[in-house]
This record gives sequence, structure tokens and C-alpha cells, in this order.
Amino acid sequence: MSEGRIQEEVILKGEQLTLSFGGIAVLLYVSFNVIKGQIFSIIGPNGAGKTSLYNVINGFYKPQKGKLIFKGQEITRLKPHQIARLGIARSFQNIELFKHMTVLENLMLGSHIHIRYGLLKSLLYVGPCLKEEVHHRKRVENVLDFLEITHIRTKPVGTLPYGLQKRVEMARALCLDPEVLLLDEPMAGMNLEETEDMARFIIDVNREWAKTVLLIEHDMGVVMDLSDRIMVLDFGEKIAEGTPEEIQRNTAVANAYLGEPGGAVLGR
Repeated sequence: MSEGRIQEEVILKGEQLTLSFGGIAVLLYVSFNVIKGQIFSIIGPNGAGKTSLYNVINGFYKPQKGKLIFKGQEITRLKPHQIARLGIARSFQNIELFKHMTVLENLMLGSHIHIRYGLLKSLLYVGPCLKEEVHHRKRVENVLDFLEITHIRTKPVGTLPYGLQKRVEMARALCLDPEVLLLDEPMAGMNLEETEDMARFIIDVNREWAKTVLLIEHDMGVVMDLSDRIMVLDFGEKIAEGTPEEIQRNTAVANAYLGEPGGAVLGR
């Protein structure tokens, strides 16, 4: 990634985040800074705490200790819908779409979190209500076009191939018009062509739409190619953070993945 395009402004900050369930720690004093405009990847072996960290960021889990700060505002105790309205959206590892609904209907539902009119105006469907609906519909159309899924807009999501469903999942998150986009294993289960397409879309979302991206992904080739910075978790602890080149040379990362000291564990 080009360092020249990154503004040195912290958009998302975790301070000593600690989370446990029934005495089992899943996050231990995890701190990080995400710079606005970055692709910031979070990697680690299975069970390292990556998805739990996303759940904290999204407000699904409340940490026992620590703070989460978004654009200078503490959001640690906010509810998920409040965090979404502030500008943090997420796609899920396991597809969380309404399978019986069309692609367009799923995306419109995602967009509607920003709608401000009440029940009465929605029933009348005139004036400001109609204008706002047109605005949200335009955003959805832009996302459909951007992710090249206009041709499946009227198809029920459940009838689509897995790779396209993953793209629709990402599209729904984008329809919230977030500043920070959390992607949880967006390439999982994809073939090589689908993986290359998704990697291209992530780069375009970051560069052309100026979205800060947090990425959890097991394909280390993709992570190394896309990331500005990488944070490594192991058993809930942060064991490394740095550029892809620094992570490749980090012995602690090699130990976490291989269970023994070694050289570069992660290749391009």
C-alpha cells in the first residue's frame, strides 16, 4: 500500500481490551490503533480471539476492561445499532443474509438503519419520506454497480452461488455507508477466481471509496498483499503488530503458527 495516501489520523483505537467468559479469557489487554485510510488486518491461529475482537468493536460483546474509541468518542458501552449509525459496519464469516429475500431487498434493509422518518410518514410515503427513500435507493444502486452484482439484484439470495452470497454480504455492509468496514474472512470457501475478485473489491473500497478496512482472513497471501499493517493475536493476546514485511520476519508469529522457532512463516 502507498504510504503517501495514508493520513496519520487514528480513526479506531483499542485500549487494553480484556474479555472473558466463565473465567476463560478470550482477549487479554489488547491495544491497537487503526489509521484512517488503512487496510488493517488481524490474523492468528484458530481461537486466537479475532472474531471476539470484532464482536467487541461491533458492540455485541462488552469487555470487562479497556476502552474502544472511534473518532475520539468512546463507544465501549454502545449498542450495536448505535455503533452502526456512527459509521462502523461489518460483514460476517457465516453469511447472515435473509435467504428468501432478493439481493435488492437485503441491501435496502441494510441501508434503512440511517432512515429518520417515523411510522406515520412511512405509511403516507410523501414529502421528506419519499426523498429519503430515493436517496437510500441511489446508495444501494451505487453499491450494486460497484460490486458488479446488478445482474442478480432480483434473485433470492438463497439461490445464488456461495461466492456471490459473500459479495452480497459485503454489499449490505457497504449500504450502511460506513467509515470503517469490518470484513470477517470474506474469502473463506472461495475458489481462486472468486478470491482474486474479492481482493480487488477490497482494494477498490479502500482506495476509491476511502473506507478504512479491518480484515480477518486466513489466506496469508491475500493478507500480505492487501494490508498496510497487521496485528497478530494468539490465545487472546497481541503478540505482534507491524507492516507485512515486519510480520513475515517475526519469530513470535512463526512460533504461533508453527509451534516452533523459525524464519518467515507467512509468504506472499
